[in-house]
Amino acid sequence: MKKIFEIKGMTCAACSSRLERVLNKKDGVNEAVVNLATEKLNIDFDKNKISSEDILNTIKKAGFQGKELLKGDEVHKEFIVKGMTCAACSSRVERVLNKKDGVEEAVVNLATERLNIKFDKSIINEDGIIQAIRKAGYDASEIKKAEIGVKNYKVKGMTCAACSSRIERVLNKVDGIESAVVNLATEDLVVKFDPSKLRGSDIEAQVKRAGYEAFEVLEETEVEKPADRSRRKIKKTRLRLILAAIFAIPLVTISMGPMIHLPLPSIINPTINPLNFAIIQLILAIIISIIGIEFFTHGYKNLIHLSPNMDSLIAIGSSAAIIYGIYAVYKIGTGHLEFAHHLYFESAGMIIAFISLGKFLEAITQGKTSDAISKLMGLAPKTATIIVHGEERVVKIEEVKEGDIVIVKPGEKLPVDGEIIEGTSTIDEAMLTGESIPVDKRVGDEVFGASINKTGMFKYKATKVGKDTVLSQIINLVESAQGTKAPIAKLADIISGYFVPTVITLSVISGLLWYFGAGESLEFSLNIFISVLVIACPCALGLATPTAIMVSTGKGAEYGVLIKSGTALEEAHKIGTIIFDKTGTITEGKPKVTNIVSDSMEENELLRLAAAAEKGSEHPLGEAIVNEAKERNLELPQISDFNAILGEGIETKIEDKDIVIGNRKLMNRFKIDINKIEEKAHHLANEGKTPMFMAIDGVFVGIIAVADTLKDNSKKAVQALHNMGIEVVMLTGDNEKTAKAIAREVGIDRVVSDVLPEGKANVVKENQAEGKKVAMVGDGINDAPALVTAEIGIAIGSGTDVAIESADIVLMRSDLLDVVSAIQLSRATIKNIKENLFWAFGYNVIGIPFAMGILHLFGGPLLNPMIGAFAMSLSSVSVLLNALRLKRFKPNF
Repeated sequence: MKKIFEIKGMTCAACSSRLERVLNKKDGVNEAVVNLATEKLNIDFDKNKISSEDILNTIKKAGFQGKELLKGDEVHKEFIVKGMTCAACSSRVERVLNKKDGVEEAVVNLATERLNIKFDKSIINEDGIIQAIRKAGYDASEIKKAEIGVKNYKVKGMTCAACSSRIERVLNKVDGIESAVVNLATEDLVVKFDPSKLRGSDIEAQVKRAGYEAFEVLEETEVEKPADRSRRKIKKTRLRLILAAIFAIPLVTISMGPMIHLPLPSIINPTINPLNFAIIQLILAIIISIIGIEFFTHGYKNLIHLSPNMDSLIAIGSSAAIIYGIYAVYKIGTGHLEFAHHLYFESAGMIIAFISLGKFLEAITQGKTSDAISKLMGLAPKTATIIVHGEERVVKIEEVKEGDIVIVKPGEKLPVDGEIIEGTSTIDEAMLTGESIPVDKRVGDEVFGASINKTGMFKYKATKVGKDTVLSQIINLVESAQGTKAPIAKLADIISGYFVPTVITLSVISGLLWYFGAGESLEFSLNIFISVLVIACPCALGLATPTAIMVSTGKGAEYGVLIKSGTALEEAHKIGTIIFDKTGTITEGKPKVTNIVSDSMEENELLRLAAAAEKGSEHPLGEAIVNEAKERNLELPQISDFNAILGEGIETKIEDKDIVIGNRKLMNRFKIDINKIEEKAHHLANEGKTPMFMAIDGVFVGIIAVADTLKDNSKKAVQALHNMGIEVVMLTGDNEKTAKAIAREVGIDRVVSDVLPEGKANVVKENQAEGKKVAMVGDGINDAPALVTAEIGIAIGSGTDVAIESADIVLMRSDLLDVVSAIQLSRATIKNIKENLFWAFGYNVIGIPFAMGILHLFGGPLLNPMIGAFAMSLSSVSVLLNALRLKRFKPNF
């Protein structure tokens, strides 16, 4: 397969040569050619040995940033796959699709029943993918997004063809409507229109003017359906469990009654009417089998396709019990009454009943793993109040367009993202950022959809709507992460592929050995055969990883920590060194006045004159002085002269006073004595602050110290990381003196100062060369190469789009404690996954030999197939319940 990738971060021919060398050494790469001028990589590779993701990871480890350039016909699609019951199923679907020509990569998530697939549409299309899945024994449907500009309505009030014709006529005359078609028989109206000219509510209004009523039929996108699909699954499995129990309870009562001296009516008493006793059990077992027919259809279908799954084990075991039971009924009918005491109908019935119980509990717990997505989707309001021609108008949230003026009253949720144009308020953004303290907003400030207006009423202009809002992007990120696999999942996938055939082989061998080798009876051997089949459970293996990832990525979103993939979630727990960019990450990134020192002048008076002087300056330090004066509500006088002296400071005239503000060079230029303040200035500089000297009419009057202040939780975050055994490094372009002052204040281990933007990635590589697993935390464009180079790139959410795009983890808030949360969440998740895999593997390692009769060799009991079926069900449920424990995760600072 041939692909083209865009490569960022190459600066010379050595870079392109190095990347070619690294890639051409990889197993599966036939040829890799890098063009430095166009920044393109052309690569020919074997997709069965190496994937696009592996290539991107290799590019990243080589110190560059890669992006796959899709061909015009290459697309990403999502499908819902029906009929999967265990990890063997999902592995089979992946195997079948990844072998198809034109399929670049196919990943199946058993927990969400989703297939993420990347394919070349010129070679294989959506129908071809669905057909391949059906041939594998399953069913699939493509997840389609709702088409923009097409709406469906139900029309009330029509009585004849004249009515439908009138509606069509009225609508087709409206500017912006491409076509309107009414079906009188079904009362359906389909309208194609230009969304830039019309809203759905306009169409409804036109139909009303024509004398009828139209109600929009909302076509849910598949993105909105997981919760409904989960409810349907719970309802379906509950019904199957209830029906199975209704017939299984009397079946067990009848079959086990004589053994526990329970009196039975003479008509079905085995000592009086043994044939009736057997036939009633056969009837009940067949009814239960019909109730659980899905296990048989799926099981045998997969067996025919030489890809047996969990259902195959259930189907074979239950069928064996029923077939032997039918043989026993025949023998009883021919006079061999002793067979009435060797029936296995209750095993067949209870196997299906217990598996139905397990599936019901599994559906409930599995549904809870996607609660985070449902909660996020429920955050946005259904309607918005907009201003149209000076009047308030309530419209559906889907109809809000960019540029609309939205009005929000106290207590209401904001429908979309935008910028305040009138009014002030306090807004609760906790649901998006995890920040519990409401934020004050005024004209010009950005606001986000789904946040809650706490106090004032205001108007804002919609800037991002639909899929472009921050909430939609968060939902997409979380869903995307939940659909990915962590590297640790590959082990479970490989084992699951071989698991079921191995179990079937073991069940046959053990049954034959007991019958022929040990000379046991056919009933004994059949008991062993069925027990081995039903106790084995590949479901637990398949659910161990995806459920934990789903819960933890959702939990991360609650805390404002967006993890982009399962790989990032797993790799984060290995981090031993974290490199922080200083400006905007550890510090606020905006200089502030920290000290005002004067012996001869009142503090506010000194600041008032200094701010007036600096108002004409564009220097960031001067801006900090002006902002401080504004915060103190100081009125600034007018200046009459202004002169900026490059690299030194400014001189100006205010209220007939000659004022100079700047560094030592400026004081020396004007021969101003600052000896008496030198010690204080030196002390401020050692604290990482910049002292600005001020003189009036040639006499020194004071110092205003300005510094880029620490973020509130920087020190606490560094301490928490130290407690976790993680080394912390600070990276900055500042001079060594300022950098070390900040590092001392925060408690950072190592400082790398005077680093040019392009050198940040090299610092990451140097740490990696020491054998360290490195995370890079940054917020700027110049941090992007370093974010990509590190094993884990963590972007501050308030940073640039480029930094966020390059990162593996995005922090919605600018709080470094969220870095701690991300690492702790990763550690908790990996621990949970390992626990899940341990129990899933351990259960089968212990359970299968027990079912094979190993205890019986030493005089112990045999495993009843019913107990095996019950244990099998509980193994999956226990894994799911363990994954749900992650919902209780709380960062420990």
